[in-house]
Amino acid sequence: MLREVSLLQEALSICQRNLENLDMSVNAKKTCCLRIGVRANVSRAHIQTLNGISLQWLDEIRYLGVYTVRSSRFKISLANSKRSFYRVASSIFGKVGRVASEKVTIQLFNSKCLPVLLYGLEACSLNKSAVSSMILHSIDFS
Repeated sequence: MLREVSLLQEALSICQRNLENLDMSVNAKKTCCLRIGVRANVSRAHIQTLNGISLQWLDEIRYLGVYTVRSSRFKISLANSKRSFYRVASSIFGKVGRVASEKVTIQLFNSKCLPVLLYGLEACSLNKSAVSSMILHSIDFS
């Protein structure tokens, strides 16, 4: 077992013991592992809870609505944000159509669509291609 994985196993065991002292436990169905770093593609060893349940290794996890992906460096996926953005925008345009004024449509867009697209991004650093992708998605409504 790799040193990092054995340290992760040890940390999980320590956390579980401390949680047990508080009459709490780790829910193995909701707990998973994601590898980020130079060894992101290295085969994954089993991490187990104290009662022997193996935790899943995933390629993508969702935490507070932000999707983090397995990569050689910290990276988030913007695909779900873009999909949600288009869903909200289509819903707004489907309801107001050409009835609402341009000012009202822009206000709805700014208050309902942009927060969906930008949620959680202040905690992440985006590269230039990700930023331009977000800008293009927020503008391209023809």
